[in-house]
Amino acid sequence: MAVTVPAATEQIDYADLYARWERGNWCATEIDFTQDRIDWREKFSPQQRNGALWLYALFFHGEDSVAANLTPYIDAAPQAEQKYFLATQQADEARHAVLFKRFMHEVVGAGDGTLSGSLHATRPQLTWGHRKTFARLDRMADELRRDHSPRKLAAAVTLYHVVVEGTLAQPGQHMIEESLERLDLLPGFREGIRNVAVDEQRHIAFGVKLLADLYRADPQGTQDAMVDIIREVLPWTLSVAIPPNWDASYTELFGFTLEDLFEEGARQNEARLRAVGLPLDSIAHFPFPMDVPPRERGEQALALLRAGLLGERNGPVGRDPATVRIFFELLARNARGEEVPHGTTIQWDFRDADPWYLQLEGTTKIAVQGRVAKPTVRLRMRYDDFGELVSRRAQPHALVMRGRMRPWGDPRVLLKLERLFN
Repeated sequence: MAVTVPAATEQIDYADLYARWERGNWCATEIDFTQDRIDWREKFSPQQRNGALWLYALFFHGEDSVAANLTPYIDAAPQAEQKYFLATQQADEARHAVLFKRFMHEVVGAGDGTLSGSLHATRPQLTWGHRKTFARLDRMADELRRDHSPRKLAAAVTLYHVVVEGTLAQPGQHMIEESLERLDLLPGFREGIRNVAVDEQRHIAFGVKLLADLYRADPQGTQDAMVDIIREVLPWTLSVAIPPNWDASYTELFGFTLEDLFEEGARQNEARLRAVGLPLDSIAHFPFPMDVPPRERGEQALALLRAGLLGERNGPVGRDPATVRIFFELLARNARGEEVPHGTTIQWDFRDADPWYLQLEGTTKIAVQGRVAKPTVRLRMRYDDFGELVSRRAQPHALVMRGRMRPWGDPRVLLKLERLFN
């Protein structure tokens, strides 16, 4: 497997990243929130306070989680220079949490001035996707404590540095900073967010460099570890920034839409993975298409989330034909077609919706609305149960045991179905 790591990534140096940390140190305890308290009380509307509290609480809890989970990464890093940089990153993450704790207590009035008190006071703001994503980060830290292998390290760094920091946090930080600059509000918090963004750039650069080094040493193993964790967490990470009741005003009051946020996240995710050297255009089961622009990828993700085909249940599972087609084409793309015999067909016969089937010819996979005469596997079920299954809100064995899914066909393929799509 040929490996080409971009020249810009090759030039990243662990010792230089450490030196940048020394030059860029700043104090979360010295930021002045005097004007921020005035702005929060007198210039923010009640709706803006509501939206800002929700968004900033997601960051606060995220910073606390990543600070707590970084220790096993230090232990697992193979080089001393990597360990030393990760030690600086842990100090950064703690500093970020202190910044948000101070803001929540001194400006918003949430909590008792302690980290635990402010975290407790803001926990109701957390979304379903946030809880799921950071619970997986907790489990990943536990796995890394037990397993220091390069593949486990690659999965852990992908989740932490590429997904959490590079795809979720940094786009949100940029939009917070830009919106507050435009509104000329919260000068102290703006200063803190600017400092956080600079820190995160170092962290992401480190993650990209480490993954590139691991990829060069073991291309297939590293690629598999990275792609598998991205596939696993995608339904949760896409749901992190969905506001309560899908109320668009939570972000639009600050001048950006969910589409803007998802577009930037898609762009940043692609850029970081390409910087590692991954051949995204030729990975057959990469979870989202690279042949459409980031804006369109973000819009497709939002459509599937609104329909309840990804993420948290959002009422009855959506049946809009265009959205259903997007989903089945994505399902075909995600299928590990090389793991079943060529010519395998998987038929979904819905009792209350149009049928669909997938035709799998190795890495060539297509989704077709309709029925195939002699499918390899047939799955009979209600469409709402299908939505619960594919969004991982229900387990396949539970649906079978309750008679809500009736599988039929080649037992060799039936046994591989869960692996085929996970």
